[in-house]
Amino acid sequence: MSTTETERRAPAAPTERPGQRANAADRHVGARIRERRVMMGLSQQQLAKMIGVTYQQAHKYERGLNRISAGRLFEIGQVLGVPVSWFFEGLLPESETQEASPRQRMCLELARNFALIDNEKHQEALSQMARALAAQSQAERDGS
Repeated sequence: MSTTETERRAPAAPTERPGQRANAADRHVGARIRERRVMMGLSQQQLAKMIGVTYQQAHKYERGLNRISAGRLFEIGQVLGVPVSWFFEGLLPESETQEASPRQRMCLELARNFALIDNEKHQEALSQMARALAAQSQAERDGS
């Protein structure tokens, strides 16, 4: 049996098969890790150190470029204070990870910046202001 020209060429990129490269679920889990890390005000370097991997590996996890073992995902959940199931929330079969909306990005940025405030009195003042503004908005909605 002779080898044809097409058979000698480099194989085409594989379709997403079990055991192959990262897929939509891996990208979703990575995005959820990033979301939680940002909410907690942690850098990728800090998360990497906390879970015992290099910064580059943590970056690959968040981008969904490398798969995460069950044990490592459990450890990440412990460090980030969420159950493993949290990373899969919002994952729909055969769907691409959706980009965060501008509102979601703003909320993540707010949480990140809040976590960076060292002064507890300033944090409390900001929290009280947010509660007051939310209560005012709620009252306006209820009244209209």
